[in-house]
Amino acid sequence: MGNPRIAVLVVEDEAVIRTSIVEELEDAGFEVFEASNAAQAIEILIANSRIEVMFTDVDMPGGVDGLKLAASVRDRWPPIKIIVTSGHRSIDVDALPVEARFMAKPYDPNAVIRSIGEMTLN
Repeated sequence: MGNPRIAVLVVEDEAVIRTSIVEELEDAGFEVFEASNAAQAIEILIANSRIEVMFTDVDMPGGVDGLKLAASVRDRWPPIKIIVTSGHRSIDVDALPVEARFMAKPYDPNAVIRSIGEMTLN
C-alpha cells in the first residue's frame, strides 16, 4: 500500500473560487474536504482527524472570519498546518497563529500546492 494522501480542508465562501482550488488540489493528489464557513469547517475537522492542512479565506459570513477560525484550529488541533488567504486584506504574519502562512488573492494554485508540500514534510 502506498503513502496515504495528505488531507486538506478548504474553507471558502465563494463557490467558484472554492471549486477551482479544490479541483487543483485534487489533481495534485491531495484528499480534499470543503466548507463554505467556519461552522462547517469545525464540523469537518471533528469528523476527520486525518486532516493535516487547512486553507482558509479570511472574509466569510457567519460571524467567524478566517483569522478567528485559524486561531481556534491552532488551539484545538495544534498539528494542523494553516494557510490563510484574502483578496481584500493584507495580513501581517504576526496576526497569524504559529506556523501559519498568508497568501494574497489571486493566488497561484501551484504556490498553494508547493506550500502544502513544504508544510507537511515530516
